[in-house]
Amino acid sequence: MLKKIPKLLSPELILVLMEMGHGDELVLADANYPGHALHSRVLRYDGIGIPRLLDAILELLPLDHYAAHQAAFMAVVEGDNTVPVIWSTYEDIIAKHDEAATIEYEERFAFYNRSRQSYAIVITGEEALYGNIIIKKGVIKPEDNN
Repeated sequence: MLKKIPKLLSPELILVLMEMGHGDELVLADANYPGHALHSRVLRYDGIGIPRLLDAILELLPLDHYAAHQAAFMAVVEGDNTVPVIWSTYEDIIAKHDEAATIEYEERFAFYNRSRQSYAIVITGEEALYGNIIIKKGVIKPEDNN
């Protein structure tokens, strides 16, 4: 155990977060996501919802403000009447850690392609439809370490 590290984060996920560089992306995927088909670096967090995990990760991970958007949600497929209520929860968590962060909406197959280019995919037990999110790692500035 270490001080100030959220207990929810596994040593494997901490390693991934540490290895990621500026601009690298991390996918937090719901339980239906085809992560293993898209990427070779997949971590499993079965039984854990994305909101708790996102909150714990953002305790450690700075978001990339050199990018136009710091996070991306998978957009609702045209013709699907689903209203992803989980998005407002994600927005609140992101704003809690970074008030200036902005979010974009990525079409389903574009989201999958972007996932292939991500640093890693974390498959969770999240059951909310359209619960997938990508976050982009930023930099730690000298004043952040004071």
